[in-house]
Amino acid sequence: MTLEQLRIFIAVAEQQHMTRAASGLNLTQSATSAAIAALEARYDVKLFDRVGRGIVLTQAGRDFLGEARAVVARARAAAQALDDIAGLRRGALNLAASQTIGNYWLPPRLLAFQRAYPGIALQVTIANTEQVALAVREGRADLGLVEGEVDDPLLSGDRIDGDSLAIVVGRRHPWAGATRISASGLTTTGWVLRERGSGTRSMFEAALRGAGVEPSSLDVKLELPSNEALRAAVESSDYATAISDLVIAPSLAAGALHQVQFELPRRSFCVLRHREHGGGQAETAMLAALRDN
Repeated sequence: MTLEQLRIFIAVAEQQHMTRAASGLNLTQSATSAAIAALEARYDVKLFDRVGRGIVLTQAGRDFLGEARAVVARARAAAQALDDIAGLRRGALNLAASQTIGNYWLPPRLLAFQRAYPGIALQVTIANTEQVALAVREGRADLGLVEGEVDDPLLSGDRIDGDSLAIVVGRRHPWAGATRISASGLTTTGWVLRERGSGTRSMFEAALRGAGVEPSSLDVKLELPSNEALRAAVESSDYATAISDLVIAPSLAAGALHQVQFELPRRSFCVLRHREHGGGQAETAMLAALRDN
C-alpha cells in the first residue's frame, strides 16, 4: 500500500466516478483503475461496487475511507513539519554553555535569536568547560560554548569573539590603590580562583605561564565553582582573583572591586560540535547569530 494508492482511493470514493477522479488527479483512467485494483487484490477485499456507469463504496470501502483519510492527513502533516523545520519555523536546539558564557554573554544573543526564529525552542544547560564538552560528545547538546580549549578528536570548534580576563581585588586589598602589578608581584597575595576544569582557570594559568609565572607558585586560598561566588568572595576579602570582565562590570562601577592592570590576553570563545553529527539548519542559524551579535 502506498500513499499514492490511498490518495487515488480517496478521490475515487469522493467522486464516485473513476474518470472524474482520474481527471482531478491528472492521471489516466487506466492508472486510476489499476491502483484501485491493486489495493483490492493485495488485501483480497472489494472496495467498490459497480452500479451502471458509476461506482459506490462497499461497506469495507466505507470503513477504510476514514482510515485512508487519516493516513494521508498525517503524511501531509509530516511533510509540513519538514517544510517548517527546513524553513526554521519550528524545531528545537539544545545548547550547553560554560558559566561565564551562559550567565553573561549568551542571554542577549539567545533573545535576539528567538526574535528572529520564534518557532525554534531553545534549551540551555550551564556547566563548566569539561562538562559542556561531555554533553556535546554524548549528544545531549547540539552546540557547546566554552571559554577554554578542548582537545577532543570527536569535537570540532569554531572560534568567536569573546571577553577579556581581568585581575581584580576588593577595597580592603593592598592593591586597591595600585594601577599595575608586575608578574613577580602576583605571588605576593592570596588568590580565590575558579575550579580546575573551568575555562577561566585554564586561560588564566596559560597567561601566567606566558608571563613566566608558574601557576603552582600562586597562594590559592580558595577554589569556587561559580563566578558569582568568586566575585562575592573577593569583594569581602583581601584576596585577588582573575575573572571575566563581563562578570565584574557592575562591581567596578559600584566601586566594590578594583581592577589591577596586568597583561592578560583577550580570549575568544569556542563553539563545539560533534564531528559525526550532521548539523541542521537551526544550528547553522544559531552559529551565524552568535558571530553577528
